[in-house]
Amino acid sequence: MKILIAVGAVAALGLTAAPASAKTYVCTKWSDGICVSTHRVKGEPPRAVGYVYGPDYSYTALTDIPQPVVTYYKLGDTGRYVYSDGYLYEVDPTTYAVTKVIDTYRH
Repeated sequence: MKILIAVGAVAALGLTAAPASAKTYVCTKWSDGICVSTHRVKGEPPRAVGYVYGPDYSYTALTDIPQPVVTYYKLGDTGRYVYSDGYLYEVDPTTYAVTKVIDTYRH
Protein backbone atom coordinates (compact mmCIF):
# COMPACT_ATOMS: atom_id res chain seq x y z
CA MET A 1 0.00 0.00 0.00
CA LYS A 2 2.86 2.38 0.85
CA ILE A 3 4.42 1.74 -2.55
CA LEU A 4 1.15 2.53 -4.30
CA ILE A 5 0.83 5.83 -2.43
CA ALA A 6 4.44 6.74 -3.20
CA VAL A 7 3.98 5.95 -6.91
CA GLY A 8 0.78 8.00 -6.97
CA ALA A 9 2.52 10.97 -5.33
CA VAL A 10 5.41 10.85 -7.81
CA ALA A 11 2.98 10.62 -10.74
CA ALA A 12 0.98 13.59 -9.44
CA LEU A 13 4.16 15.61 -9.01
CA GLY A 14 5.24 14.79 -12.55
CA LEU A 15 1.90 15.86 -13.99
CA THR A 16 1.82 19.18 -12.15
CA ALA A 17 5.45 20.01 -12.95
CA ALA A 18 4.91 19.82 -16.72
CA PRO A 19 4.50 23.26 -18.33
CA ALA A 20 1.14 24.02 -19.88
CA SER A 21 1.06 24.66 -23.60
CA ALA A 22 1.08 28.36 -24.36
CA LYS A 23 -1.88 29.39 -26.49
CA THR A 24 -1.67 32.55 -28.55
CA TYR A 25 -4.75 34.55 -29.45
CA VAL A 26 -5.01 37.63 -31.63
CA CYS A 27 -7.75 40.21 -31.69
CA THR A 28 -9.83 40.09 -34.86
CA LYS A 29 -12.42 42.74 -33.97
CA TRP A 30 -12.23 45.88 -31.82
CA SER A 31 -15.11 47.94 -30.46
CA ASP A 32 -14.45 51.21 -28.61
CA GLY A 33 -10.90 50.15 -27.81
CA ILE A 34 -11.93 46.74 -26.44
CA CYS A 35 -11.16 43.44 -28.13
CA VAL A 36 -14.51 41.73 -28.71
CA SER A 37 -13.43 38.82 -30.92
CA THR A 38 -10.28 36.69 -30.86
CA HIS A 39 -8.72 34.00 -33.00
CA ARG A 40 -6.28 31.31 -31.87
CA VAL A 41 -2.99 31.40 -33.73
CA LYS A 42 -0.63 28.47 -34.07
CA GLY A 43 2.97 28.79 -35.14
CA GLU A 44 4.83 31.78 -36.47
CA PRO A 45 3.49 35.01 -37.98
CA PRO A 46 2.78 34.74 -41.72
CA ARG A 47 5.53 37.27 -42.54
CA ALA A 48 8.94 37.71 -40.94
CA VAL A 49 11.45 40.53 -40.62
CA GLY A 50 13.02 41.06 -44.03
CA TYR A 51 9.93 40.19 -46.06
CA VAL A 52 9.49 42.78 -48.85
CA TYR A 53 5.98 44.07 -49.60
CA GLY A 54 6.99 46.36 -52.47
CA PRO A 55 6.03 49.90 -53.45
CA ASP A 56 2.63 48.99 -54.95
CA TYR A 57 1.32 47.15 -51.88
CA SER A 58 -1.79 48.68 -50.31
CA TYR A 59 -0.46 49.60 -46.85
CA THR A 60 -2.71 50.04 -43.82
CA ALA A 61 -3.49 53.64 -42.94
CA LEU A 62 -2.75 54.63 -39.36
CA THR A 63 -6.43 55.48 -38.89
CA ASP A 64 -7.38 51.88 -39.79
CA ILE A 65 -5.23 50.40 -37.01
CA PRO A 66 -7.11 50.10 -33.68
CA GLN A 67 -6.39 53.15 -31.52
CA PRO A 68 -5.23 51.12 -28.47
CA VAL A 69 -2.56 49.49 -30.67
CA VAL A 70 -1.43 52.87 -32.06
CA THR A 71 -1.16 54.33 -28.56
CA TYR A 72 0.50 51.32 -26.91
CA TYR A 73 3.20 50.93 -29.57
CA LYS A 74 3.56 54.69 -30.15
CA LEU A 75 3.06 54.41 -33.90
CA GLY A 76 3.88 57.52 -35.89
CA ASP A 77 2.19 58.90 -38.97
CA THR A 78 5.44 58.79 -40.94
CA GLY A 79 5.75 54.99 -40.81
CA ARG A 80 4.34 52.37 -43.14
CA TYR A 81 2.31 49.59 -41.61
CA VAL A 82 0.54 46.40 -42.59
CA TYR A 83 -2.10 45.22 -40.11
CA SER A 84 -3.26 41.69 -40.81
CA ASP A 85 -4.63 38.81 -38.71
CA GLY A 86 -3.63 40.41 -35.42
CA TYR A 87 -0.07 41.12 -36.51
CA LEU A 88 1.30 44.58 -37.18
CA TYR A 89 4.20 44.77 -39.59
CA GLU A 90 6.34 47.91 -39.55
CA VAL A 91 7.79 48.47 -43.02
CA ASP A 92 10.83 50.53 -44.00
CA PRO A 93 9.54 53.19 -46.44
CA THR A 94 12.69 53.07 -48.59
CA THR A 95 13.31 49.32 -48.90
CA TYR A 96 9.70 48.16 -48.33
CA ALA A 97 11.08 45.41 -46.09
CA VAL A 98 9.50 44.44 -42.77
CA THR A 99 11.60 45.82 -39.92
CA LYS A 100 9.41 44.79 -36.99
CA VAL A 101 6.65 42.22 -36.41
CA ILE A 102 4.31 42.91 -33.50
CA ASP A 103 1.76 40.45 -32.14
CA THR A 104 -0.85 43.05 -31.17
CA TYR A 105 -2.75 40.78 -28.80
CA ARG A 106 0.18 40.27 -26.43
CA HIS A 107 0.30 43.88 -25.23
